[in-house]
Amino acid sequence: MAVAVLVHGLYHLPEHFALVAKGLQAAGNEVVVPELHRGSLKADTAAVQAAIDELEEPPVVLGHSYGGSVITGLRGARHLVYLAAFVPDVHESAASLGGTSPQLREAIVPEPDGFTRLQPNRATDVFYADCPEHLAAWAVNLLCAQAPGCGRGVPEYHSWKNTPSTYVVCMEDRAIAPDLQRMMAKRCEIVREWRTGHSPFIGQPQLVIELLQELLGTPSAPPSATDNALHGTTRSRPTTRGKHPPAHAGHRAGPSSPP
Repeated sequence: MAVAVLVHGLYHLPEHFALVAKGLQAAGNEVVVPELHRGSLKADTAAVQAAIDELEEPPVVLGHSYGGSVITGLRGARHLVYLAAFVPDVHESAASLGGTSPQLREAIVPEPDGFTRLQPNRATDVFYADCPEHLAAWAVNLLCAQAPGCGRGVPEYHSWKNTPSTYVVCMEDRAIAPDLQRMMAKRCEIVREWRTGHSPFIGQPQLVIELLQELLGTPSAPPSATDNALHGTTRSRPTTRGKHPPAHAGHRAGPSSPP
């Protein structure tokens, strides 16, 4: 069974990949969606590495946004996919590469304990402006508080230098400037450009599914598989500040579905 590992970005949870995960599973693939929020880039990377080390074969690994910094530090991937994601080189971090857009910075609200959260209306505009309204509302409701410092983390290893990689530039992204994405994309072997916002896994999940199916080498899922993921109940797993998720949170379990 081909395996895809999906790595989310800051403020996000594994549940945000529900549409993509269900589409891939419908085609017979295994999907692993680790939960980050471990408190640092090093700890987030270790959590994903632990998930990969448990697999019987090298997976295709997708990292979104900050998730690009995470997958950069991994070993044992078959192919890396950077989806509107950071691709740090030696001594670089997401922050030093240019970080977030002014629109995203304006959406961030600092809190007394050092964590930050996002204003829901501004998060919608920055992350999900091109997504169906009900899915955007669902995605915003899942967003969680973020510990400080992760974006300043520097990977200890740089997997894109010796692992096949694909970069997807999201041409209408309001969170990470498309020109910055194109600069980082030069570090990858294959570059694709999609006319989407920052979160095509919600707005146009079939694009993500088809790309991963191509890299996994398995037949595409029936169109209805993604459509069916739009129905059912939603289970969110809120992150409690100061308490990291279990070591294997999200592994081998399909995230819950949007309404």
